Amino acid sequence: MHRPIGDFRNVALVGHAHAGKTTLGEAILLKAGVTTRLGSVDDGTSVLDNNDESKERKTSVESSAFFVEHAGKVINVIDTPGAPDFTGQTLAALAGVGTAVVVVSAAAGIGVNTRRVFNAARKNGLAQIVAITRIDAGGDAVREALEAVQETFGSECLPINLPADGGKRVIDVLESEEGAADLLDVAECHKALVEAIVETDDALMTEYMETGAITLDRLRPAIGKAVLSGHVVPVVFVSSKGDVGVTELMDALTTFAPSPEIGTPRKLITPDNPEGAPIKPSAEGEFIAQVIKVMFDPKSNIRYALMRVHSGHAKADASIYTVSDRKGQRPGHFLRICADKHTEVEEASAGDIIAVAKLDLKIGDVVMSHAHEATIPMPRFPTPMFALALEPKSRGDIEKVSAALHRFSDEDPCFNYHRDPETHELLMEGMGDMHLTVIQSKMKRYFKLEVDTHAPKIPYRETIAGRAENVEYTHKKQSGGAGQFARVFINVEPNERGAGYEFVDKIFGGAIDQQFRPSVDKGIRQQMTKGVIAGYPVVDVKVSLVDGKTHPVDSKDIAFQIAGRQAFKKAFAAAKAILLEPVVHIEVTAPADNVGDITRDIAGKRGHIEGQDMLPGNMVIIKGTVPLAEVASYSSQLKSVTGGQGSYTMELSHYDVVPPNVQQQIMAAHKPQDEED
Repeated sequence: MHRPIGDFRNVALVGHAHAGKTTLGEAILLKAGVTTRLGSVDDGTSVLDNNDESKERKTSVESSAFFVEHAGKVINVIDTPGAPDFTGQTLAALAGVGTAVVVVSAAAGIGVNTRRVFNAARKNGLAQIVAITRIDAGGDAVREALEAVQETFGSECLPINLPADGGKRVIDVLESEEGAADLLDVAECHKALVEAIVETDDALMTEYMETGAITLDRLRPAIGKAVLSGHVVPVVFVSSKGDVGVTELMDALTTFAPSPEIGTPRKLITPDNPEGAPIKPSAEGEFIAQVIKVMFDPKSNIRYALMRVHSGHAKADASIYTVSDRKGQRPGHFLRICADKHTEVEEASAGDIIAVAKLDLKIGDVVMSHAHEATIPMPRFPTPMFALALEPKSRGDIEKVSAALHRFSDEDPCFNYHRDPETHELLMEGMGDMHLTVIQSKMKRYFKLEVDTHAPKIPYRETIAGRAENVEYTHKKQSGGAGQFARVFINVEPNERGAGYEFVDKIFGGAIDQQFRPSVDKGIRQQMTKGVIAGYPVVDVKVSLVDGKTHPVDSKDIAFQIAGRQAFKKAFAAAKAILLEPVVHIEVTAPADNVGDITRDIAGKRGHIEGQDMLPGNMVIIKGTVPLAEVASYSSQLKSVTGGQGSYTMELSHYDVVPPNVQQQIMAAHKPQDEED
């Protein structure tokens, strides 16, 4: 029998790196009796950071799922990476949960990624709970952490317990109206919490206004609604290593975290309903689930897909369908994942998070009991902008490298790879230097592949700013065998920006036979792909074929291709050839104290500042445009300037003219290869 949907609590531990998320997860596992000792990130005994990459770096580089049972409820937890480089796995996890537990270290404060995931959770309709860890940090650290949380995320962040006795225990302010806490007043916190909850329920509000009090039994049913609406963001205090507040956090998850029954329902988008219809969270409806994580067992290489079940239930021997596979697949087994261990369950039921093995499923795939064309919106993933070109050290490994990159792209929605059609380089794109360093390490560790990397070529474009008329080129070849002859005259002029290439036949009469005129066009197109002055594709030119000459015997298609190509090279060079460079729109998020340094740096990179927006927590978004070539390695520069507190996004804005001095440098670096035709 499947469990009632109200018995599940699905949560993600999110926050900045080193906030204590994984240690908190380890403490929950120990408290629930799943493990017998507290796993440690520092000494490599963490069961959640069970992959070699996380162990070596002593920080999570992959999300990890586990579950515990507490107070009659199943708490499904996804521990997510905190480094901005691995934000793709964190955002994917948010698609499968109803509550984000935002972890803030009292010792380190609020990191830049904490703000990002808090806002992402709110934007995606999730309930939020803030867990302040390391409450034994001493001094004013805990008080300052709470003040920072309320300043950054709002006054709705209300403590539901308070540290006491120097962080050695916590006092429940929902049930208690008195007591001595390390900070704040227990009675005042109790009153503020009760009033915030009753404000979301008219009947309770009326009762409270009339009597001045309300029982906990009356209050509890309204708690989940108050948290889900964002009217209350519970704040709990924990010392994971000191075993303080862990049980209270688990109690809070069963009480304050909304069940899938009342949580924000996901929308199912179909061709008949492009706006989407909310999925009713019922165990009796059609089976609808969504893949939120793909992982591979490093020892067996078995592929696992983790799914959140939104509706219905399914047996392991039933067929399930995706949009890409209309034939259906049989799971064979449904599994509950607990770190590196798997527990088989009889069926997947609404509200649960379960896994299947060996099925070709991708992150975001919608899985249903019938073949349907349907999607469920995922959180918006940032575009990976940090790129490296790579070459296998062994030429025979090219196909193996592509297979490895394909697997990594399945695991991480913010990792891409492709072969650039212009530069012919194999590129991998991620969120930052650390992201791609981990990819290379995994490639070596799991696939025994080593690659050389370098910065990718900037995709410049060549065009012209002037005109050249009656440019002539004659191609003759008479040395043995059949001869070749072609003579062409062309005009070149700029085309409108973005209009591309245009070829115009202006020959009147038979100066060039009709059959050879397309050959001239073909030769010009060939040269345009190779470039003229710096080896980059030519764009936005208009070429007119105005005159020429044909030989009755020696004129051939290849001869006019060569003549067209060489005439174009001469004309292009004479028509004020210029380079165009990609300019990106950039948004930098950084502490307000670093604004001056960042704006000066962008200006020094030939950029233009377009505006600034203030954010809570003394943070600023700086918006501007800057040439891509100037920010190809911006990730490490920004980390240096902001002490790791800054982040940025960028996307292509437009192409603009390269300054003459920069153009000369690019042209000087180009070594053209002379062709023998």
